[in-house]
Amino acid sequence: MKLINKKTMKYLLFSTFILSITLFFGCSNNDDEADDSTTIVINEILPKNTQYGADEDGEYDDWIELFNLSNEDVDLSGFYLTDSKKQPTKWKFPSGTVIGKNGFLIVWADGDSTHVSGLHTNYKLSADGENVVLLSPTQEVINIVEYPATLLEKSYARKPNGTGDFQWSAPTFNKSNGDF
Repeated sequence: MKLINKKTMKYLLFSTFILSITLFFGCSNNDDEADDSTTIVINEILPKNTQYGADEDGEYDDWIELFNLSNEDVDLSGFYLTDSKKQPTKWKFPSGTVIGKNGFLIVWADGDSTHVSGLHTNYKLSADGENVVLLSPTQEVINIVEYPATLLEKSYARKPNGTGDFQWSAPTFNKSNGDF
């Protein structure tokens, strides 16, 4: 009888975890396999922020940047953002939230949804790594991004902007992430 080594066991456990997430959310964790009709994507995530892009109160909170790949404005009213597979409707975009054509939209992940202006979730991002999921008003997954743990103040961003693979890089708050 042949025993499974630790490396193989870790790979099998990780693969099982990814499969579970995929089945739960009904989509692949691989952004390259996203539906071609998807026009809004999670573009950049900054889970540890002390200096890149302040909110309307001058606070440097964690943020999630969305990008609109289409040439038309998109109304996000009723869409959801979450970091919890147990709570897919954890935070809902308020009525009248629009992301401009080929534009960016910053959502503050600061756990403080009492702000009068701006988009502020009722949860914070973890520097230990987690998932960020964008869902339609009918709770269909539009985009899911799993980011690894970080000790540095770097963003997890698509390069090239809107369509590329994610990598850790210098934050590009509310603007193009550039190319490789």
